[in-house]
Amino acid sequence: MYPTPGHCPVCGESLQVTKLHCRQCGTSIEGHFTLGRLSRLNAEQIQFVETFLRCEGTIKRVEKELDISYPTVRARLKDVIRTLGFEVPSDYADADEGHIPPEERSLILDQLYRGEITTEEALARLRGEDLQEA
Repeated sequence: MYPTPGHCPVCGESLQVTKLHCRQCGTSIEGHFTLGRLSRLNAEQIQFVETFLRCEGTIKRVEKELDISYPTVRARLKDVIRTLGFEVPSDYADADEGHIPPEERSLILDQLYRGEITTEEALARLRGEDLQEA
């Protein structure tokens, strides 16, 4: 048997199952059924998930089996998580800290602690906003 496609080969939209059939007794059921989140994955992502599960989620083993680097394993894992419709918490942490170098972040927090800047000024600077423009 062929795997159930999750997306229309013509337009790319998600497919919906409307009929189920038992090969043993011939019973058919018609309605609207979901394929589930896993149907959102493409063939490459499914292969990655199978490898990840076979390696019991151990990234080092996935690296070795697929002969790819740690960052590549993490990127593929994040891609699968997003495709399944889940949030990747590290995306938010990266976004919050990605604009301000750690040294500057420490300087801002030290200035706040010493009372040299207000809380509002510190928050604005940590968000990367320039208070001179206001």
